[in-house]
Amino acid sequence: MSTALALDHVGICVRDPAPVWASWERLGFALSPIAQQSGRRTPDGPVEPFGTGNRCAFLRHGYVEMLGILDPSLFANGVDRFVARYEGMHILALGIGETEENLARLRRGGLAIPGISWLQRPVEPGGPIARFARLPFPDAPEGRVQLIQHLTPELVWDPRWMAHRNGAEALETAILVSAAPAETTARLARLAGLPAEPDPLAGFRLRLPGAPGAAGPDSPAMETRIRILPPEALPRLLPGVAAPSLPFMAGMVIRTSDKAAAARALLRDLKLVETPDGVMVPPEFTGGAAVVFA
Repeated sequence: MSTALALDHVGICVRDPAPVWASWERLGFALSPIAQQSGRRTPDGPVEPFGTGNRCAFLRHGYVEMLGILDPSLFANGVDRFVARYEGMHILALGIGETEENLARLRRGGLAIPGISWLQRPVEPGGPIARFARLPFPDAPEGRVQLIQHLTPELVWDPRWMAHRNGAEALETAILVSAAPAETTARLARLAGLPAEPDPLAGFRLRLPGAPGAAGPDSPAMETRIRILPPEALPRLLPGVAAPSLPFMAGMVIRTSDKAAAARALLRDLKLVETPDGVMVPPEFTGGAAVVFA
């Protein structure tokens, strides 16, 4: 199928990732081991080590990536530019089933995509190499918005780091803020190959249809969403969250197995905030992105 199927992951980018990794473990997530990334700067270039590294919270459906700079002397793959704007969410990846078909669709639509961008990383030090094929929207002001196909999904969605004390199960919604919501929505709809519709609150939303295995080897077929709001609507959805600059990837909604009961109990000493979708952990506790447990 030559359209996006589901929210695959969102990514939080910071200069120093260690404190953020510790914070996410405090929130009840079991994180994957530290993995330094490598890849090709051009479709035909050699594989080289990058200066960036990540840990991830893998869910039954989708995941959250916490990415930082481990070696400033090496290529940072754009993370340095992102954190110069703000520390927080800068990556939005939509899962696809077939990379070549989507590349052909995007090129037919006039997007100047040079080819498939290949990325790889060890799943743990000395472990097997996970491989990914990406189709990034060129020069998107929102951040790194891309289509992604996991070539080795069974390596990254490992049961060892998927049992979360907070009951997290699925990445359900990504929330963006834009001074020009129609323009941002048009870019995302073009990348996804899907129509947009008015958001119930304000702005627009994209509904990704889902498919079995679209965001993890055992992920169910479920609808996921991207909401693109004007700045004045943000306080109604995520109270107390302010955009450091626009456009801004503000946060996410994570579906839990128990309507956030475990998260509320585990995080009762934090300043949690009630929202229309669930209980929110403010950005200061997460590396810059609002996390709503639903």
